[in-house]
Amino acid sequence: MEHPNNRNVSEFILLGLSDEWSIQTLCFVLFLFCYVALLVGNLLILISIRCSPLFHQPMYHFLCHLSSMDICYTSCVTPKLIGDLVVKRKTISYGNCMLQVFAIHFFGSIEVFILTIMAFDGYVAICRPLHYLIIMSKARCNHLVLAAWAGGALHSFPQLFIAIQLPLCGPNEIDHYFCDIFPLLKVACSDTSTAGVLVVANSGMVTLVTFVVLFVSYVIILCTLRHHSAEGRRKALSTCGSHVTVTILFFGPSIFVYLRPPTTFPEDKVFAVFYTIIAPMFNPLVYTLRNTEMKNAMKKNPLYKKSI
Repeated sequence: MEHPNNRNVSEFILLGLSDEWSIQTLCFVLFLFCYVALLVGNLLILISIRCSPLFHQPMYHFLCHLSSMDICYTSCVTPKLIGDLVVKRKTISYGNCMLQVFAIHFFGSIEVFILTIMAFDGYVAICRPLHYLIIMSKARCNHLVLAAWAGGALHSFPQLFIAIQLPLCGPNEIDHYFCDIFPLLKVACSDTSTAGVLVVANSGMVTLVTFVVLFVSYVIILCTLRHHSAEGRRKALSTCGSHVTVTILFFGPSIFVYLRPPTTFPEDKVFAVFYTIIAPMFNPLVYTLRNTEMKNAMKKNPLYKKSI
């Protein structure tokens, strides 16, 4: 992934979350626990759904893809972060940095689109229950997932192109724990105002539009629930509550980081922890604790029996 403008920079130094050893040790233990919990939780969901009839239901079909994206998305960042917390000099090669920029935006945007699809699935189930099986047919579900992957590619390739075109000929210290566009803009050795506007237009608008769509869908669902029975409202609110929790954990920090003028703040690293580690870790808990069908499927999973 060589580019003429980048020949003076073969690697970057990541400044990480903190330069204090005690904080790094604490973060190492915390993030290692979070990553193991994330892997075990999402693998339990994947195996439980795949080994049960639930996989043929649209909601659980999408939940499978969401768990897969959680694993892929977080694995782009967390293993490197955990390893860097136990070494003094944190470096990443230019090629791996560009790969990380692409991967985190690719898998992250797919996750965003799948969350949006799940909200649409909830809307159809609650607002148009008689037509649910027709609207959410197997073929349509597959097309929606394919569209999410296509949307991820359309979002991430421009990000990669912008990153590759940056003239990086001076300092190579990135004030972050992973490679992202805004920190890279800060170390570029020329005016990056145009690139910054393009990044905000891309990442910011994707985040804002999907958040607005999710918000509107939940408002419509809540208005429709007024005409349902008490038991129906309870079940629907339980499901929607799970989705809203995940949405806030993921979109709140993302909007703060990407939907603003192209600059960086020290708080960005803290907010990034939420949408790269914390939110994906909580997804298995949020989608299973209040879901009786999911809990029953997991109890039949041999991996679940071994874990307890």
